[in-house]
Amino acid sequence: MSKLTIRQLHLSGKRVMIRVDFNVPLDEHGQIREDTRIRAALPTIRLALEQEARVILVSHLGRPKGQPDARYTLKPIQERLAQLLGQPVALAPECVGETAKAMVRAMRPGAVLLLENVRFHPGEEQNDPKFALQLAALADVVVIDAFGTAHRAHASNVGIGRFIQPMVAGLLLADELACFERSVRHPERPFAAILGGSKVSTKIGVIESLTAKVDKLLIGGGMAFTFLAAMGKRVGASRVEPEMFATARRTMETASQRGVELLLPMDVVAAPHPESTLTSQKLFMDEIPDNWMGLDIGPVTVEHFIHALNGMKTILWNGPMGVFEKEPFAAGTMQIALAVAKSGALSVVGGGDTDAAVRQAGVVERISHISTGGGAFLELLEKGDLPGIQVLTEA
Repeated sequence: MSKLTIRQLHLSGKRVMIRVDFNVPLDEHGQIREDTRIRAALPTIRLALEQEARVILVSHLGRPKGQPDARYTLKPIQERLAQLLGQPVALAPECVGETAKAMVRAMRPGAVLLLENVRFHPGEEQNDPKFALQLAALADVVVIDAFGTAHRAHASNVGIGRFIQPMVAGLLLADELACFERSVRHPERPFAAILGGSKVSTKIGVIESLTAKVDKLLIGGGMAFTFLAAMGKRVGASRVEPEMFATARRTMETASQRGVELLLPMDVVAAPHPESTLTSQKLFMDEIPDNWMGLDIGPVTVEHFIHALNGMKTILWNGPMGVFEKEPFAAGTMQIALAVAKSGALSVVGGGDTDAAVRQAGVVERISHISTGGGAFLELLEKGDLPGIQVLTEA
């Protein structure tokens, strides 16, 4: 890749600041519900420790609005990280200031210090140069390993680059970028993308970008109904965005002009409401009653989509096919997950809901790559670059 990575540096004895993404889900008692993001950062942290670096970790958690909030302290993360690393992890009570500086000065090679939630300081999200300089003063090298925040131009992942170099990719970020190169920039063909989720408006940039790259585009989930309604199909009370009808028609026309096969649902699992789990029916599109909504792709569509995926060499998937959290509306998403897992293609899954879906389907180990960044993944698909990547030191 064109950017320097942590593998290319000699870190012995250096103060290595690693921007990680420990924004994990917590329960009502402030305990970690799921630690995938912490585990994902371990290879980079361990590589620095193996070289006897002084490791300083920076992360945000939640949305504390630029001031200390006990609900978002990194204390639970400090405890889980120490368990996973098998060594002590100190927690600085603040991310900058005299106490943080003193704790960094006291570090020995091979030690780990976690700075308190960087979003407790208003300068983080404002990308304040003064705050970025305070962070930079704590380190000799900065490693960016938080792909999930790479689309945000914040102080700890972008602003800090004005004051300290080198600024390099960690192993997780490097893996995300390498996968993007293989799957999107230089895909093995034929290349199919599967898009789902609720709204066209939030993904139109991604759709337009992909129609210039893929051979097949499969659209399911709630967003499909805007396309179908724009074609004049009866969709009952399914959620549509009338203001996006013209955009949907233009997208379908562009796909046709480029020779991209664009597939939409032909049947659905419908019900009066997502909570109406006992009254669902499998219906063809024009059969949906006016007061019912489509909540999953139907069995005919599932077979059609699976057939379309046969022979694909690269498959990219973002967004579920329906309300998969509810049993009557989960089958479409689960069967597509199984089909992607069995395809033999380079398969890339991105977005929190899609990640959850492949885990629910039990096929995580058979997916080539599951992205750790939801919004960052979509923005990278749309724009091809991110602020947190642009700032990295060139190789």
